[in-house]
Amino acid sequence: MDINPTRNFNLAYIILDSVFILVLLALLFLKKKYRTLLWSLFGGALYFLVDFGYFYLISGSRKVLINGTVQGEGYTALILLWMSLSYGITNFVFIWLCLDKDKNLKEWLILIIGWWLIAPSLAALGGERIIQTTRTTGKYHWIMALFLVVGYLYLIIRNLFFKKEKVDILKLNLIGISVQFAWEAALLINGIRPLDSASLVTLLVDSLLETNLGMPYFYFIHKYIFDQPEEEKELSLNNLK
Repeated sequence: MDINPTRNFNLAYIILDSVFILVLLALLFLKKKYRTLLWSLFGGALYFLVDFGYFYLISGSRKVLINGTVQGEGYTALILLWMSLSYGITNFVFIWLCLDKDKNLKEWLILIIGWWLIAPSLAALGGERIIQTTRTTGKYHWIMALFLVVGYLYLIIRNLFFKKEKVDILKLNLIGISVQFAWEAALLINGIRPLDSASLVTLLVDSLLETNLGMPYFYFIHKYIFDQPEEEKELSLNNLK
């Protein structure tokens, strides 16, 4: 079944969400979450590379419409840049802080998920939702599935044959599925994602696949490049002083 994720929103939603992203980045900076901050910016850039570079330019599966009119490359790039930074940054903050077992994880997640839930209601003050984004998935979901299978198969084999440092695969799945499920559900609840016969399938398939496919790779990036939690590293540096 070809999944066709669609969103409808207005300019107010873009403006309010952009302000929230700046606030989120500022909070990370003030809390000295520098690695999380850099990781989240990388996530935004990666999402834009995939969304605009592959979905729009290469596969032709992505479309942006304003008042029912398909937009050209310029407006499409701008709207996809906002979308990519918004969900790339929040998703990667969500993932990184979960992997970090951050001491304020509940507060960060309430902040992010709470915003996903309340933002559309605030944006309703901006009038009708005249902007629509849509994409088909038949051309690339199999590629995503392949990445997911390879990543998790490696973790399973690693756990079966290496007794030391077993990876909590269920935990990685829970993080990978929950981050996308949270914002997909928020979009659906608020009517940004249309409620139709394919809504449940879109929610489940996207949640199981699209962010979750990266979790095995994110795990090793976190473990082997940034293994020590930021709070412990800061404490160690203070002890050295």
